[in-house]
Amino acid sequence: MDAPLCLLSIHAHPDDEASKGAGTVARYHAEGMRTVLVCCTGGEEGDILNPAMDRPEVRDNLGEVRHQELATAAEAIGYDTVHMLGYRDSGMADSEANENPDCFAAAPLEDAVDRLVAIIRSERPQVIITYPDDQGTYQHPDHLRVYDITHPGVDKAADAGHRPDLGEAWQVSKIYYSSWSRARIQARHDAFLELGLESPYDGRWFERPDNDSQITTKISIEGYTDARREGLLAHATQIDPESNFWFGLPDDVDRKIYPIDDYRLATGTVPEGEIEDDLFAGVRSEASA
Repeated sequence: MDAPLCLLSIHAHPDDEASKGAGTVARYHAEGMRTVLVCCTGGEEGDILNPAMDRPEVRDNLGEVRHQELATAAEAIGYDTVHMLGYRDSGMADSEANENPDCFAAAPLEDAVDRLVAIIRSERPQVIITYPDDQGTYQHPDHLRVYDITHPGVDKAADAGHRPDLGEAWQVSKIYYSSWSRARIQARHDAFLELGLESPYDGRWFERPDNDSQITTKISIEGYTDARREGLLAHATQIDPESNFWFGLPDDVDRKIYPIDDYRLATGTVPEGEIEDDLFAGVRSEASA
């Protein structure tokens, strides 16, 4: 019997799974792959960015509300399973929340890695999507911590001598870093201008380093771009439906201008001059062997 193909995404907070790679997950779910989300924190420190949700009963129960939003978004995107790693949101760097012993950034690294090991061994993914070490100007402690635990988690999950109580050893085949390419930003910016609309991409976006040469993999999400929109809207506390950044373009334009998710292969190499179009390239035959 063929071994099932599984894609596992690791994200820091509820809503990250909607803004990064939602179309990819929707596509592979539709193609029959098992799709798994690991969300490392509950998002308790998130600001309420939608004025309609800025109410006392929401503010007082933000962690619970965001958990419910995550469940709705995950279903809309096409995740089969959601694992909460079990840590509290660390908040931004140097904030009071960083001092909370229950937060992700303050957790012993070994503990966080082993929680991920248990999930990897249970779900047995061939492919993992995570965050890179270089995250540009957004240095959120929880996003940095996602990178910190991923590679040790993958290595220890494959080591039969490490914590056999956490399950049978499993070797992940490929790790990818999600990326917002300059090409995507430029395409969206140009679309705003062509329609005579104010672009949310000001000069600061184009002062960032252009790392498009590092992109190894482009996944077509044509027909699946609505997964991101539906996932984002499910996070009603975090996403203002009137946001020009997320929803400033007409839906039909938004679907067409850049129906691609960009990634950088973190383990292994792609032949020079080539661009992958499948996260499971090279592992499909391994899974059915």
